[in-house]
Amino acid sequence: MLGSLTLFIKEAMDSTGLQFEDLDAVAVSMGPGSYTGLRIGVSTAKGLCFALDKPLIAIPTLQMMAQGFMLQNPDYDGLICAMIDARRMEVFTSVYDNNLRTVTPVVAKIIDDQSFAEDLNDNVITFIGNGAAKCVGVLKQENAKFSELNFNSASYMSKLAHDAYACSRFEDVAYFEPFYLKDFVLTTPKKVRQLF
Repeated sequence: MLGSLTLFIKEAMDSTGLQFEDLDAVAVSMGPGSYTGLRIGVSTAKGLCFALDKPLIAIPTLQMMAQGFMLQNPDYDGLICAMIDARRMEVFTSVYDNNLRTVTPVVAKIIDDQSFAEDLNDNVITFIGNGAAKCVGVLKQENAKFSELNFNSASYMSKLAHDAYACSRFEDVAYFEPFYLKDFVLTTPKKVRQLF
């Protein structure tokens, strides 16, 4: 997978006509998310930064998703709850206002019919991301809205990365680690367990 990622990056650079030396910085999604995906993405970004002597910018994945929603819905004035599926009824989630200010910090949350109840009493909240599907049949309040569109895309990272660059908000390339939120847990697939 790492080899494919570097090839995709090379193809993207070739398509723009830019050289790697033309980059001002390298931006990466910092998590939360898939343990393996974050590890590969951050390792690749750090490798580019070391090789090119460029700064590293890390963008919170859930904020990037909220940014994508706002780019598609510029007149929206409610709250945005970005969600990433974390298996079973659990999600990685954070709530933002329409200016991308954090209303609720990133948490791992098990969804039930009381989730977000207080916030939904006073606010329209649009739930986005692949974790939002878990809420559709559970959160029945009138103020709960849902979007089926995918906002977990690097294409929504550019403005946030540009703002971070303008403020020189860079990471320490040597010590930066992805934000996993939860420890990696190794499990045995069900088919393998049945063999023993």
